[in-house]
Amino acid sequence: RRLVAMKFMKLGSKPDAFQADGGGDSRYVLSDLPSDIVVHVDDARFYLHKFPLLSKSSLLQRLIVEASQGGADEVRVGGLPGGARAFEICAKFCYGMVVTLNPYNVVAARCAAEHLGMTEDVDKGSLVFKIEVFLNSGVFRSWKDSIIALQSTVALLPWSEDLRLVARCVDSIAAKATASPGSVVWSYTYNRKAASSDEIVEARRCSSSSSPAVPRDWWVEDLCELDVELYKRVMVAIKSRGDRMPSDVVGEALRAYAARWLPESCRRGEPADDDDDACALEVLETIVWLLPSDGDGSSPCGCSCQFLLNLLKLAVLVGAGELLREELMDRIVLQLHDASVSDLLIPAKPPAQTTYDVELVEALVGRYIRRAGLDDIDGEDVFETNGETDDPSLLALCKLVDGYLAEVAADPNLPVSSFVGLATSMPESARPSHDALYTAIDVFLKVHYISSHACLFAKNRTVFFDDLDMKTAVRCTQICRRWRRGGSRA
Repeated sequence: RRLVAMKFMKLGSKPDAFQADGGGDSRYVLSDLPSDIVVHVDDARFYLHKFPLLSKSSLLQRLIVEASQGGADEVRVGGLPGGARAFEICAKFCYGMVVTLNPYNVVAARCAAEHLGMTEDVDKGSLVFKIEVFLNSGVFRSWKDSIIALQSTVALLPWSEDLRLVARCVDSIAAKATASPGSVVWSYTYNRKAASSDEIVEARRCSSSSSPAVPRDWWVEDLCELDVELYKRVMVAIKSRGDRMPSDVVGEALRAYAARWLPESCRRGEPADDDDDACALEVLETIVWLLPSDGDGSSPCGCSCQFLLNLLKLAVLVGAGELLREELMDRIVLQLHDASVSDLLIPAKPPAQTTYDVELVEALVGRYIRRAGLDDIDGEDVFETNGETDDPSLLALCKLVDGYLAEVAADPNLPVSSFVGLATSMPESARPSHDALYTAIDVFLKVHYISSHACLFAKNRTVFFDDLDMKTAVRCTQICRRWRRGGSRA
């Protein structure tokens, strides 16, 4: 983290003579001359003098002339972007008083000056001109000042958009975020633990070996302060700047933003109120929309499988649309073998009777199997010896499925068909050991003993299954018979 002072620009040379009354709604200028015009801005009243205003603002020229012709000494400035605070900056400029521009007020001052017609065709060295100088030479050259200015544009729409202030802030931020880490000399926030050099850290190219490396994701945390619409716009600009930003860095940025803005209850998989759900859904939709379309072999879209499954878990919780869920599932199956059992424990939503959304996991495993070209395997051969696969991904997935079955088997509402379907979804060659599957079956059989059509013998207890078709009954019988013979195959 580097500490660099915020940019500012002082205009005018005369002392600030603006005063406010006790209530704060009226402002006046300390002067030997009495006020001859009252300007209303929102609920505030400014007791001013005509002459300084007439020479700087085309709008105030017109309003004052019209009021004078009607014998009035009051005018109203309606719809002024930035309200009374922005008008005060403009009025002080008209008087030549000292006024300080900074990243927090410069956008409001720029919009207000445009509205008031304080341009070069009215007076040379106008407020609009001087603000533009400050923006280009100060604000847009600073990383954090550009972010502060961008945040201030939200309350000033549509003026800030029409004057391209939003676009210019976004361009400034995107250009800095995609710059070579070796050229980063501005202030940024980095509180996360630095990643290793072979992940997302690039050594800073400089002559001094004592200078710390600037990580390639140095910009991630500061952008987390943007609201979702601005964040989306900035990230689109960053991603559009050619191949300057690797997918893993974009993925890290999205992960950090999700951690910052998604409600904690949602991240834990707990129900939230309607406002939290609406906020979470908007953030979720934006993150999914921004997911990179490429990546390396270990992380095809620049995001870990755990992160994608957490997004899917949230999608289920907040009732996201089918298209969003399908998009996440398509990405997850590319690296499902990297998931953990806890990642797959996605709470089910009513009217589902199970604790976890087993159907969703079935769908994910099914997609993985079809993508691997293994969808023609015979589930009845789950214990047959056909040789072991040398595919580490498939072995990892099978271990994951068996571990997941052991977790969900204790759910009394878990359908037998779902349990058997998952157990027999993997090719026999991917299961060199059946120990984990036996554990899952043991838990399942202890919980599910209900009178039905098929009677199965497991060890020394009789177990009844409810409403099984013949094929399912045969599969379960085969599993249990093999189990009774003992142990995993060699």
